Amino acid sequence: QVQLVESGGGLVQAGASLRLSCAASGFTFTMYTMGWFRQAPGKEREFVAVVSRGGGGTYYADSVKGRFTLSRDNVEKTGSLHMDSLKPEDTAVYYCAATRLAVVSARRESEYDYWGQGIQVTVSS
Repeated sequence: QVQLVESGGGLVQAGASLRLSCAASGFTFTMYTMGWFRQAPGKEREFVAVVSRGGGGTYYADSVKGRFTLSRDNVEKTGSLHMDSLKPEDTAVYYCAATRLAVVSARRESEYDYWGQGIQVTVSS
């Protein structure tokens, strides 16, 4: 059974840091590019970041570039999204996802095969 399980969300103040984790199981983790998306209240889900199969390549949305860092551990089958300098506009439900596409240009929801259930991140001003 394929599973992606996010953890680490919560309520923080603006300027704080938070790390989200995504634990994968039920598929060959090293064969999948990993991405993160988020959905704010009343808005469509949007791309946040993606990391290549080997972890050496990453790409970030302009809104988080320089503040968020995405990494993965292929031994532990986990992905980590480290978020610094959080802003109220970062408030959203965050989702990790996996795609067989072997490119860090995978930024559309339709390109992803598996999804986590999502986890809430709330940044207060």
